Amino acid sequence: MTERWIEPLGLLEGPAAFVALRDGLALPLQGGHLAFPLARLIEDGTARGVVPAAAIPEDWQDLLPPLIRPLPPFAGLAPRLPGCPLVMGIVNVTPDSFSDGGETAEAAAAIARGHAMLEAGADILDIGGESTRPGADPVSPGEEIRRILPVVRDLARAAPVSVDTRHAATMAAALEAGAEIVNDITALRHDGGALRVVQAAAAPLVIMHMPGTDPRSMQAEARYGDVVLEVARFLRDRVATLQRLGIPRARIAIDPGIGFGKTMEHNLALLERLPLLAGIGCPVLVGLSRKRFLGRLTGIEAAGERLVPSLAGALFAASRGAAILRVHDVAETFQALAMWRAAAAGAAPASRTG
Repeated sequence: MTERWIEPLGLLEGPAAFVALRDGLALPLQGGHLAFPLARLIEDGTARGVVPAAAIPEDWQDLLPPLIRPLPPFAGLAPRLPGCPLVMGIVNVTPDSFSDGGETAEAAAAIARGHAMLEAGADILDIGGESTRPGADPVSPGEEIRRILPVVRDLARAAPVSVDTRHAATMAAALEAGAEIVNDITALRHDGGALRVVQAAAAPLVIMHMPGTDPRSMQAEARYGDVVLEVARFLRDRVATLQRLGIPRARIAIDPGIGFGKTMEHNLALLERLPLLAGIGCPVLVGLSRKRFLGRLTGIEAAGERLVPSLAGALFAASRGAAILRVHDVAETFQALAMWRAAAAGAAPASRTG
């Protein structure tokens, strides 16, 4: 069976996007503020050429609706900064986190961090009790639940909470404690009970690409022909499978898994060609904050000191259509997004508070 993709190219924003859309010279990316005047046609893994978006052949146009139509708000959430991605603040309740060295391993510190992130502009708080850095030791669901439950209970009273776990028991406990969203790096492949938990709760879901389901071995499997097409194919097929199993596409966000079973070159290719994933018809989440490849690019060894490359990567992802940014440094990301949107639009964005 022939496989086809339309890859948006030459993204425009602000007044240029408005004029191009008005004059029929471009198409909107997922109905948002970005527009693409060009498109690469890919068939069976081979680029067939670049055409004006307004001249996409008729026999390819069945691929356009999920690429250009507006998406329903993920988990019913509107970003505090209109026209910007949702900001998901990372709250690690782990003693061995790569990013902060266990600064919020205790519940009280994690709760305080979460409230500070909300004050700084976070739309969602993503709470995790197991480190999934390359080579990390696994954590039992019981220990994971012990770590995160007090944090979930407190923060869920103040904001939408996502639980970052691959274990069904942890998902169920967190959802019962007030979490609203499940974020599974294995795309519900690790634990056979995870699908039933998400189905029963009708919870919004983030699924990620990772080779295999074990973070300890994922880097050894970082082998791809075209990493962007292979990641896109995995996410497209996984969304279709979950939809057949009763989880509506409208409840799913997709994550290309930056740093999970990827080399630096793979990560950069995924960022540059991120608009291809829009054709799956789901919001795209990007999490690159403080990751190791940023340190390799910049020479910054300490993860906690990678603020500048993290912000640069976040803004680049936003300019490529990311709908959710998963970050450690919420205040700085929120400020950078406000500046980006103001400069792109030529006017200050109206901030939504509360």
